[in-house]
Amino acid sequence: MGLQKELLDAARAETGLEDFGDDSFREGLERLTRSLETEARPNAAGRSALRKLLVGLLSQRLQIEDWYRRHPEIDDERIVAPLIGLGLPRTGSTALSFLLAEDPQARSLRMWEASAPCPPPSTGEGQDARLESSRAEVEGRTKTSPRRAALVPASATGPTECQSLMALDFKAHYFQAFAHVPSYSKWLLETADLTTTYRYELRTLKLLQWGFPARPWRLKCPAHLLFLDQLDQVFPDARFVMTHRDPAEVMVSAADLYAAVAHSFSDDVDLRYLGALNVEHWSVGMERALAFRDAGRDDRFYDIDFRAMQSQPVDEVRKLYAWLGEPVTDAFEAGMRRWWQENAEKREKNVHPDPATFGIDVDEIRPLFADYTARAARWTAH
Repeated sequence: MGLQKELLDAARAETGLEDFGDDSFREGLERLTRSLETEARPNAAGRSALRKLLVGLLSQRLQIEDWYRRHPEIDDERIVAPLIGLGLPRTGSTALSFLLAEDPQARSLRMWEASAPCPPPSTGEGQDARLESSRAEVEGRTKTSPRRAALVPASATGPTECQSLMALDFKAHYFQAFAHVPSYSKWLLETADLTTTYRYELRTLKLLQWGFPARPWRLKCPAHLLFLDQLDQVFPDARFVMTHRDPAEVMVSAADLYAAVAHSFSDDVDLRYLGALNVEHWSVGMERALAFRDAGRDDRFYDIDFRAMQSQPVDEVRKLYAWLGEPVTDAFEAGMRRWWQENAEKREKNVHPDPATFGIDVDEIRPLFADYTARAARWTAH
């Protein structure tokens, strides 16, 4: 309780505000801080970064509630039929999100606003200071973890995952990449109800949209696989674009990314634990996703194979938009081609460590995903 109280008090002092809104976030915060205190092994830089992250999330939550208190009309905003990207990690979903962000008729969740939604973007004038802060964060990340930067493209003005908004309810997958928190990870996988998490994400999206003409949202987060039933309760009209790749390749790549992130926060990283963690979470997540699709929801999904994304990205987006019934404008296509060319020139071929580095046996992984692999082949046959 000590760390939790310290963080809450620090956020109050930083903002001068008291109202955190609904208490749903407190269970996740309590479980996360307990795990950080008893299980995590951060170094000094990691301890400082984690504290800054958690106080920042609490401060943003206080500010979101204050904006709603002063402007209750924010809640009148409607988020209609968002397109949500999901699938196993390391399947090309990040590149796809950057391509979709080139559509001037749509709206992505941008990195600079996801990490600090307040004040709402529509209230600012001129250059927003958060842009420079996010640019500095990307530069710092590149310096401290070149491996992480090579694995995942990031841009202050580019799209980012829903993780930062989910973290406002302290139920987010990315905490387990930042720190060794096995009891929190177990709770998140087995027990946590993320309905409140998605409600708060919706609340924050309304704030970000407020003051602008409504445009269809393009969101993305692989971890949604694990919580589709709860996501569907909050976004019942959502449509999904699901990316696919050989799960054996995915598990090694995901563990490699987790390790790159973890080494920025700790000098004591258990690589075999990270391998087992990813195999468990993503195999369970895929089981849940298959069950969700089997329950009469298959028509809400569009499927893209990783290899097709790599070879013909713009064509794949064209097919996706035909399915959505939306046009690919000349400006949109030009933006996609420009982004792909610029990033292809900078893109390095990733060579991952031997699977055994993470305690991963590829032959043991394949049976866990056999049902999914067969389905993915059918889904991407188009």
